[in-house]
Amino acid sequence: MSIENHKASIFWNRFPDCLTDLTKLGYNDSLKKQFPDFKRAELEVGAAAYAMPWDSGPVTMFYRRDLYEKAGVDPATIKTWDDFIAAGKKISAANPGVVMTQADLNGDTEWFRMLANEQGCGYFSSDSQSITVNQPGCVKALDKVKGIKDAGLMTAANWNEKIQANTASKVASQLYGGWYEGTVRSTSPDLAGKWGVYPMPSMTADGPHAANLGGSSLAIASGSKHKEAAWKYLEYTLGTNEGQVTMLKSFGLVPSLLTAVQDPFVNQPQPYWGGQKVWADILATLPKIHPSPGTQYFSDADEVIKAVQTKYLAGGYPNGKAALDDAAQQIASATGLPLAK
Repeated sequence: MSIENHKASIFWNRFPDCLTDLTKLGYNDSLKKQFPDFKRAELEVGAAAYAMPWDSGPVTMFYRRDLYEKAGVDPATIKTWDDFIAAGKKISAANPGVVMTQADLNGDTEWFRMLANEQGCGYFSSDSQSITVNQPGCVKALDKVKGIKDAGLMTAANWNEKIQANTASKVASQLYGGWYEGTVRSTSPDLAGKWGVYPMPSMTADGPHAANLGGSSLAIASGSKHKEAAWKYLEYTLGTNEGQVTMLKSFGLVPSLLTAVQDPFVNQPQPYWGGQKVWADILATLPKIHPSPGTQYFSDADEVIKAVQTKYLAGGYPNGKAALDDAAQQIASATGLPLAK
């Protein structure tokens, strides 16, 4: 069965006996080490491993080459979010009716989570025992989202609206996990050669430029009558370059297996992307992504953050720190967890 990584802890805590410990079937330390820490953090409890990493969502900036070029903007010069804002102003001026980027500001926390993860911050601590959403890295992330929006460079758009904007050439950039490659390619086939990718900006030029959004894992039900066969399937599809890269080619599923970057396909120029080696660029960030456990309380916390984010972007808090201090207190009341010191 498939389980989204950031919701995995909900299963372990609410249904502790529903999944098989894969270490009993052959998922040993040697194989575990072939996956990045950020993928394993939510799937292992002590010595047990209840799921095996499947696809990942290394964050990258998808951009329209032609719209950037018309404004004289070289994406290689965009290292920081301030660079992104400066570039966005040029791009919007040179392309009337085009917005620099979009975010689901009312129904999702995607941008906040991506920027916070890049800064090493998340809703909860690495041991899942305290609330960290009001720590400096998260505050910087929320303030930056507001800064981009207030500069007139970000409009609110849900999933379908973003696709429509992509196809209509009304947006210059979309920040997403690497799996968005397949979405762009399949929904905007007539724009082949006009899209490219570049590393996500950071708060500083020497920042990590690496984060994760989305991604799943595969698990075996404890009641399965064919556990050994199911394990053989996981071992091949997820634990070998051939298995992972086959899914990359066929479905655009971004490999979690670190050795997959060595596959020849990953280093091939991709025609749709103007001959750019997009998979090599996207997968290069995997080892640098900071683990960010969702915990069993992710859904509760995310609902709080959605409301607080909406209020803050509308001017309801004096600054990001005040907004996230309020969010942290609400999450503490809902979960019983303490605030990190």
